[in-house]
Amino acid sequence: MHILYLHQYFVTRHGFTGTRSYEFSRRLIARGHRVTMIKSGLHAVDGLDCPPDRNFAEHQVDGIRVIAIAAGYANSHYGTGMGGARRVLEFMKFARLATKVGAQLDRPDVVYATSTPLMIGLAGRDLGRRFDAPFVFEVRDVWPQALINTGTLRNPLAIWWLRRMERGLYRAAEHIVALSPGMKQGVIAAGVPDDKVTVITNSSDLDLFRPDLDGSAQRQRLGLGDRFAAIYFGAMGRANGLDYCVEAARILRDRGRNDIAIVLHGSGGMEDTLRATAREYGLSNVVFSRSVPDKQAVAEMVAACNAGLTIYAATETEQSWSPNKMFDTLAAGRPVLINVPGWLRETIEGGGAGLFADPKRPEALADALVRLADDAELCREMGQRARRLAESTFSRDALADRLAGVLARAVERYRGRRGGAGG
Repeated sequence: MHILYLHQYFVTRHGFTGTRSYEFSRRLIARGHRVTMIKSGLHAVDGLDCPPDRNFAEHQVDGIRVIAIAAGYANSHYGTGMGGARRVLEFMKFARLATKVGAQLDRPDVVYATSTPLMIGLAGRDLGRRFDAPFVFEVRDVWPQALINTGTLRNPLAIWWLRRMERGLYRAAEHIVALSPGMKQGVIAAGVPDDKVTVITNSSDLDLFRPDLDGSAQRQRLGLGDRFAAIYFGAMGRANGLDYCVEAARILRDRGRNDIAIVLHGSGGMEDTLRATAREYGLSNVVFSRSVPDKQAVAEMVAACNAGLTIYAATETEQSWSPNKMFDTLAAGRPVLINVPGWLRETIEGGGAGLFADPKRPEALADALVRLADDAELCREMGQRARRLAESTFSRDALADRLAGVLARAVERYRGRRGGAGG
């Protein structure tokens, strides 16, 4: 198959955000398929950018034909500092130019568009029609419901508009890939039949994140000394709720537990506020980190720490997340401290790979950190179980095989309905 893959935030391992699309593309190519990737070439994080005098540029990366276009932004953390209206405008610009540039490419067998943002589905749908090829839509967040659940979206007109777009894209898609059981239920709640949705979770990078990786240089850079350290790595937006971590650090300081540190690595719209709060509290047990060269350095940072944090803002309803950071923490063989109920909590507790902390009580996170810091054997056992869980359940090879099957069946069904046309 020739797969036209649309992902605004596509990065390689030279970047530092999620590499799902890159890793799946490499594995699809290894299975004999051809992949053309359309991504944003603005604010690029891995060098795959677009020259200022052109609206797109072409690169070859590990066999992937990458088309970087002059719209949107490539670093997903960049948008967390924008207002909602501006972000939507940037998303629409990307969708329009992706459609225009994509229409100039050679015909694919299938168009595979991955959100967020939801608007990328517009380009996937239109390019599928342009080439008379099936459109498969990957849902990484159930927009607009996830935005409503986290309080990010309140405008009734915007909600109506996004719901209308969401349902239209689901109808247009030949098949839908959801990244978690909760996301699948969200898609079904929008009126999609169960058999039209396949769950393919995020996966663990078993090669880059390893229990035996040397993190000593990063531990020294972060100034951790001999403290027990737990790391959060990812976006610092409102939905991530990292004030919870800062409050937990304050509680630990007040308890006299200066032997425990929390590392917050990343960037986003709430970073300055978090730093200011930590300064106001006079905390020396919160370590902020932003500048690292690539994903390898992130893996070394995780290796430098004793546990990983998967944290989101507390909500009553949003439990569908499928965060890369959790899966990479599992691969690193580190216990996961998680404050998200639902399938993520069930995965971690069911696998004995970490501890759950009540998202409304930062003292619960402080308690969990103390428990692991005071019980080295428990920490070690949970880390071992974390790695086993990554290997047995979240291997990229197995999940890439599942994706290849979904795409192949979508092509077969589409051609069958078209009487063999388009092949």
